[in-house]
Amino acid sequence: MTDLHKRSLRRLVTVSLASLVVLAACGKKDETPAPRAAPAAHTSAAAASGPVAGPLNIAFAYVGPVGDGGWSYAHDRGRKALEKEFGDKIHTSYVESVAESADAERVLRDFASQGNQLIIGTTFGYMEPMLKVAADFPNVKFEHATGYKTAPNMRTYDSRTYEGAYLAGIVAGGMTQTNVLGVVGSVPIPEVLRNIDSFTLGAQSVNAKITTKVVWVNDWFNPPKETEAATALINDGADVLFQNTDSAAVLKTAQGKGKRAFGWDSDMSAYGPKAHLASAVVNWGPYYIKTVHDVLKGTWKTSHSWWGVKEGAIDLAAIAPDVPADLKAKVDAAKQGLKDGSFAIWTGPIFDQSGKTVVAQGRVADDAFLRTINFYVKGVEGSVPGGQTK
Repeated sequence: MTDLHKRSLRRLVTVSLASLVVLAACGKKDETPAPRAAPAAHTSAAAASGPVAGPLNIAFAYVGPVGDGGWSYAHDRGRKALEKEFGDKIHTSYVESVAESADAERVLRDFASQGNQLIIGTTFGYMEPMLKVAADFPNVKFEHATGYKTAPNMRTYDSRTYEGAYLAGIVAGGMTQTNVLGVVGSVPIPEVLRNIDSFTLGAQSVNAKITTKVVWVNDWFNPPKETEAATALINDGADVLFQNTDSAAVLKTAQGKGKRAFGWDSDMSAYGPKAHLASAVVNWGPYYIKTVHDVLKGTWKTSHSWWGVKEGAIDLAAIAPDVPADLKAKVDAAKQGLKDGSFAIWTGPIFDQSGKTVVAQGRVADDAFLRTINFYVKGVEGSVPGGQTK
């Protein structure tokens, strides 16, 4: 998945950390965040919380603007959680709106050249560029979000966002009046297909009549395309919308047209309070804190981490007041089951669109299966882009 973003990115000027302009960390949700023609480097020195032991220099590359209200905003909240936890033991910086292209390698290489000891890339499309840079800087540690390739100094991490999607599906299945749900899909990779399928399974767990329609925008952050996709889904009968994109455009569109929708990655309720049903919120803070502890203690080693509801990495939050109590109780029961291991979302029988059994009766899909999902489950209409028609 490369060159997914059409935003331009000028060559990042290589400078030392000492010469970077200190900017206030962006914590405000911009109502209409705009792609930047030239991503700027931002640094933030954490407030002192104890004796100096470093500082450990940490750099983040964000695929979107920190004001997107979703994915990059959530990662930036994780960065701020690090500052609160470690004080002046660390020094963080970030570059936003880094396209998944050759520009990503340039930014990552610049981070390493500046003396950062820990570099964090927050989107799938940074995988190959990060592998190349990691090979050239063996003493720097790299963390890659949502990927699957590792190196001695590069490990991967992810959130089980499909668990949040399933919980949102429970609410959607109980709140729809048309029994038609709509999903605005970003890029057709296993991560996104897994979320669409899990959302549908959650809805079907409370409403067997559910069908799900999908419109793809082939981008992570593109508010105009997201708005068009949401409008098309509503015109096609969907009255509850879900998304796997990074802006609040879907929720805003639903509010403007009198429909309901969910926030994704962060609490988006402020963007469309009348339309908002709940938000599937990712909390990167716990993983980032563990990572920095590992680096500071010298125990960091390559691995793949996949955290979910159990670890506090994903939750369905800010559920709307008009969601019935019995529906909220079903969400709470599913959450508890995910926490204590008594419930697994992908438990058979589960069928694809053609009716073929993909998870047998009584079987639970393992992580290897979940990471390679390339199909729609029964109840999702259409075909997977670039794949098979069901």
